[in-house]
Amino acid sequence: METYDVIIIGSGPAGLTAGIYTSRANLKTLMIAGSKWGGQLMLTTGVENYPGFAEGIQGPDLMTNMRKQAERFGVVIKDEDTTRVDFTNRPYRTDTTNGTYKSRAMIIATGAAAQWLNVPGEQELIGRGVSSCAPCDAPFFKGKRVVVVGGGDAAMEEALVLTKFAGEVTIVHRRGEFRASQVMQERVKSNPKIKIMWNTQITEVIGKDKVKGVRYLGGEVLDCDGVFIAIGHKPASQIFEGKIDLDEKDYIKRQSQKYLTMSNVEGVFVAGDVHDYRYRQAITAAGYGCEAALDAERWLGET
Repeated sequence: METYDVIIIGSGPAGLTAGIYTSRANLKTLMIAGSKWGGQLMLTTGVENYPGFAEGIQGPDLMTNMRKQAERFGVVIKDEDTTRVDFTNRPYRTDTTNGTYKSRAMIIATGAAAQWLNVPGEQELIGRGVSSCAPCDAPFFKGKRVVVVGGGDAAMEEALVLTKFAGEVTIVHRRGEFRASQVMQERVKSNPKIKIMWNTQITEVIGKDKVKGVRYLGGEVLDCDGVFIAIGHKPASQIFEGKIDLDEKDYIKRQSQKYLTMSNVEGVFVAGDVHDYRYRQAITAAGYGCEAALDAERWLGET
């Protein structure tokens, strides 16, 4: 079985940046990209805060460019899902839906996934009016009434995207103020299509074959055609449980003093949203990917 210098699990900004750096360092690099490659930016439309694009860029275009750049330098990319990892012996083993691979070092860049409300009706109606991605599904709600749940930048962006299609957008937030950046708050509050409901929570999504409305704490019902959940993300760290140290929120912990991106397992590094619960930006993920690649290169050269 062929052994790579580095296997990167994940193909968002962190993983692809890591791949660009490791491959340019002449390290034989394999990327297990996932069956849905590219990370969260594949679900995003306009990206205005990634340096180098004065007029902005579409999320999928940015990721496609990153992938082409990584492939140009020799990264082998497989659109397979990782099913198991084994850190008990070196080289480390990675099982996927299509095969088994080995590597001297590993960079985990699996990112994070959307969290759900876990209220009655929500899971049953995903894809039938319940969504976590306005850029994906907004065109299905032309002229309709939709609800966005959340108070961060993600919720603001979801609401603003939806105003391009929906007739009315209501943001529901459990607190009395948003935690989103001031710029995003101002855009939302100045948009005539957006209404805000403070200090309330959704307790049920109503509908049989499709969303008909939502029920609030207290029993009041609001008729609507769609519900977009934007309340945060959960790190994609499940397959590493019991094999690597996670924190109380299941983010992978970086624990080395010498190699700052290394986990508690020698030669296993981490980058991006799977460890970063604070910033969660494309540019910080890319930066972490760079750091992890440089640490992996140094570690491999010293072991």
